[in-house]
Amino acid sequence: MAVKIRLRQQGRKNRQTYRVVVADSRSPRDGKYIEMLGWYDPMLKENNVFVNPDRMSFWLNEGAEISARVENLIAKASPETLKAYKDKVLAKRTKMTAKRRALKKA
Repeated sequence: MAVKIRLRQQGRKNRQTYRVVVADSRSPRDGKYIEMLGWYDPMLKENNVFVNPDRMSFWLNEGAEISARVENLIAKASPETLKAYKDKVLAKRTKMTAKRRALKKA
């Protein structure tokens, strides 16, 4: 099962709010989800994003993919979580590159 962290649209017409959710990639945008991680309200001027950093890092470590919009929101709400995730991805990529180079030389 492919799991994604993405936005789920809520609210009424011209007054949308969003939830940051973990959902199966095959489920519709506003369909069922596994867990709610936070919310985003674009109508508020300040403090319009909340993300639970503990649960976010849990799902990222489990292999959930993250959408571009949610990545931007996490950068605002919890930059240390995003930095740790990007460092982990970069380390994995570097390790695989070194492994490929070693195989190519041999």
